[in-house]
Amino acid sequence: MRLASIIMSVVSVANFLFSVGVILSQVFLLGLLVGVLFFKKELAPVLFFLQKHGLLLACAVAVGSMLASLFYSLVAGFPPCDLCWYQRIFMYSSAVVLLSAVIKKDTRVAPYVLLLSVIGAAISGYHNVVSYGGVRSVCSILNTSVSCTKRYVFEFGYITIPMMALTAFALVIVLLIFAASNNHSSAST
Repeated sequence: MRLASIIMSVVSVANFLFSVGVILSQVFLLGLLVGVLFFKKELAPVLFFLQKHGLLLACAVAVGSMLASLFYSLVAGFPPCDLCWYQRIFMYSSAVVLLSAVIKKDTRVAPYVLLLSVIGAAISGYHNVVSYGGVRSVCSILNTSVSCTKRYVFEFGYITIPMMALTAFALVIVLLIFAASNNHSSAST
């Protein structure tokens, strides 16, 4: 019984920390959007940094997301639904490709991983609509064993595991766009 209590405490702390990370990521993405639209000149050093290190940062997000999903299923004991599995396919693939690209210093993979991330984000966006009750899910239609609408995490009134995944995919997409623009500008000079 003591171990279960410790695990629940660890899961509660992880939920809070992951959720704060999601909020910070969303604020960063929103700030970056506003900055690019209205303050591009002032934001030039940040944009240069993101171009130069976008691939490494995208790798860190993808690997971190993969580890977080493994934590939720293996430590917390939250079984993934079918939509979670599909998202994992795209995030795990991205993590492996990005990690090998970072190790080999190969920035040419950005467009390929970008495609994986866009597909993963689309699935994640659909999962968010399903989890907030917007539409019937594929899981309920196919009568799968784990419900796609089950909320294991609900922090700050809106952060669920599907929201964490959507934010991670969005972050990877933005970082890869910057990495690809650096790769493109390097090739044209």
